[in-house]
Amino acid sequence: MERVTLRIPKQQIEEVEQIVETGEYPNRSEAIRSAVRDMLAEQDTGKERPSEKRQRRKDRSWARV
Repeated sequence: MERVTLRIPKQQIEEVEQIVETGEYPNRSEAIRSAVRDMLAEQDTGKERPSEKRQRRKDRSWARV
C-alpha cells in the first residue's frame, strides 16, 4: 500500500472523525479508502453521460469544501 499525503478542509476531517467515532470505520484512513473505492466503483458503471457524472460529483457532500 502506498502512502498519499493530501490536504482536506478541517470541517470534512471533523465529519470523518465523527463517522469513525460511531465505529463504522476503525480509523480515518479506512474511511477515506472506502470513499475512494466507492468513487471508483461509480466510475466503473460508465452508464451515465459525462454531464450527469459532473453534476453528481458537485452534489456529493464529502466532496464539498
